[in-house]
Amino acid sequence: MSDVLEEDEIRSGLPHGWRLVGDEIVRVYEFDDYLAGVAFASEVGELADEEFHHPEIQIRYDEVEVQFTSHEAGGVTEQDLEMAERTDDLR
Repeated sequence: MSDVLEEDEIRSGLPHGWRLVGDEIVRVYEFDDYLAGVAFASEVGELADEEFHHPEIQIRYDEVEVQFTSHEAGGVTEQDLEMAERTDDLR
């Protein structure tokens, strides 16, 4: 299991567009329409399943919110930051 990162480590490692909220990192992606967001959420789900590191995903009409944290570790780990970068690569 990975170690929980300190807040300054998280902030310095956050990819652009992500923010720290409590013990999670969060990003909202905007889309032109609902189905584009659904397709993106599906891609995120496939990536998460491959890596066995599953985010919370909220799909709204024109946006998708993705939240990563490592529940077993009790906060944000290096794996969360890596998954955030890989999620950005899907866009």
